Formats: sequence, C-alpha cells, structure tokens
Amino acid sequence: MKLFVTLLKHSGKPAAYINGYLRRLSCRCSSSLVAARDELIVGSSRELERALGAQVDVRPCFITEEEEAALLRELEPGLKKKRYEFDHWDDAIHGYRETERLSWGPACEVILNRVRSAAFAEGSPLLGPVHVLDLDKAGFIKPHIDSVKFCGSTIAGLSLLSDSIMRLVKEDNPNEWLDLLLTRRSLYILRDQARYDFTHEILKDEESVFSGQKVPRQRRISVICRNLPS
Repeated sequence: MKLFVTLLKHSGKPAAYINGYLRRLSCRCSSSLVAARDELIVGSSRELERALGAQVDVRPCFITEEEEAALLRELEPGLKKKRYEFDHWDDAIHGYRETERLSWGPACEVILNRVRSAAFAEGSPLLGPVHVLDLDKAGFIKPHIDSVKFCGSTIAGLSLLSDSIMRLVKEDNPNEWLDLLLTRRSLYILRDQARYDFTHEILKDEESVFSGQKVPRQRRISVICRNLPS
C-alpha cells in the first residue's frame, strides 16, 4: 500500500506542524485546536474522506488530565492483577490485557455518560459493560472487523496514556484507507460503513507513522462503549 497522502496537501502546514500540534495538544486544549480535529484524519483520497466524513470522528482533548487520572485510578488495580497476553482467541490482538466494567464511581460515570451522549442517539440500546483494553508498548491490534453478534453499528473509544494510529482499510479494496491520529485523551467514533466494510487496527510502535511523521507508541488503554446489535 502506498503509505500516505500527506497532511501538507490538506493543510499547507510544514512537516514539523504535526509534532508541534501533538505537543500543544498535550499541554492545553483551546477552541482553535479542537477546530483542527479534521486534520487528525488522512486518507487515500479526498473522495473517501468525504464519503466517510459522517461515520468517522476523532475529538482531541475530549477528557482532561484530571479525568484521565480518575479513570486510571479505577482501572489500574484490576489491570495489575492480569498478565499481558500474546495470543488472542481470534488472533486479533497481541500484547494486551482486557477487562469489562459494569459499575463505575461517580466521576467516571460522568465521563462515560459524556462519551455516550457524543456517540449514540438518545435512547439507543447500549451494551451494559464497558470494554477496557490495555495494550503493552510492544502490543498491537491486527486488522479485523468486529463481529455483528457482539456489538452494533457504533463504537466509541477513549484513548488513555499514549498517542496512537488507527488504520481503516476497505475490506475488498486495500487501496482505500484512512489513518486516524488518536491523540492521548481523545475520543474516536466509528459508525456504520466504517465499522462493517473496513478493517480497523492499532499500529505497532515501529509502524506508528502519520503523514510521514513518527508518532511514538507507549502503553495505551482504550475505554470502549458500544451499542447493541439491531
């Protein structure tokens, strides 16, 4: 696959812009930075970006540092009791720990309700447990499409601890793809065709490049909400 249509073509900004943008996002979240969230998605063509525009969303700075810390306080004690696994039942994930949580403390419940409001229509039936996936620095998620038996048309995930790259590739045409720059504390949302017609993956650290710029991958925790199958 030819790797990237560069961000330069989309924004006219110098190559150093991406690294500078990441640094500024890690420090503060101004309205101008949030307005730039479209620059966090780059694809094989502008036509594909437009076609999936309503089905793929990345929202930087969706939670604060304090909210991230609150989530980690609830998650770390349980995760530390588990070992990282390097074989998955369907060979989709390597170097991971995972759990599901049905109940959360008040502060975290407020955060998750904000995720649900952002991603799902009011009254949409949701999966009760929230899926938590902890990827080791050396871990990664292979290209896959989630089973329709287990979740519905929409998935929404918070990215904790690390920036990362999510890649979507058309199942029947690998020349059609989108790369999503998932900055730390961002929210991503995938809907409909982006869920069922495209594989999604989290790139290895050594492959973690966005528009020609290295995006170092550290340990990453994702907190994922889903709706029920229709």
